[in-house]
Amino acid sequence: MSPTSSVFSILLLSGDPDLQSQFKHTLKDASVTIAKYAATLPKDVTSRTFDAVIIESKSGSSTGATPIPAHVDLTQTVAITGSRAVLKRASKFLQVMARQKAAEVNGHEALSLEDYLEWKMGDFVKGMRNGSGRNLHPMLISAIERPLITKALQETNGNQIQAAELLGLNRNTLRKKIHDLHIPMKRNRTAKTRER
Repeated sequence: MSPTSSVFSILLLSGDPDLQSQFKHTLKDASVTIAKYAATLPKDVTSRTFDAVIIESKSGSSTGATPIPAHVDLTQTVAITGSRAVLKRASKFLQVMARQKAAEVNGHEALSLEDYLEWKMGDFVKGMRNGSGRNLHPMLISAIERPLITKALQETNGNQIQAAELLGLNRNTLRKKIHDLHIPMKRNRTAKTRER
């Protein structure tokens, strides 16, 4: 079992079995406590602290949602209230939070670039698949490549030779990518070249 289980805890207040199943599956390494209502929580649960409290909005009620349990300290806990659709999307966000907290507790780097990209691209890829999207790979590579090259050029103050070396590219390849991706080049002129 992953170290996340003892590190990140979530309270889900929902009667929707599909939502409960999704949270258990997505956050399988976290401690997920599920109840239909806050009033049905066992006493031992009400004394625990949670990293996140997720509450499904109830249509037809005067407030629209189950109230947040009184024992939850909102200065220390993420509280998310919303419809089933909103909460399904929130499970991915909480998965990233759980990974990050586990990494911090275990003395590792926080969120890796790979984890972040996986999280951000998940819904995009699903949307493209459900639509009529094609050529996803070159589109995503282009979307990542442009800011990467721009940042490398900023880091090297526009020096293409240094940027190419930093990126592991041939200078001519970098120049072609700058042209093809329409990356603006700002030339830094020094005072000496402007003097006459």
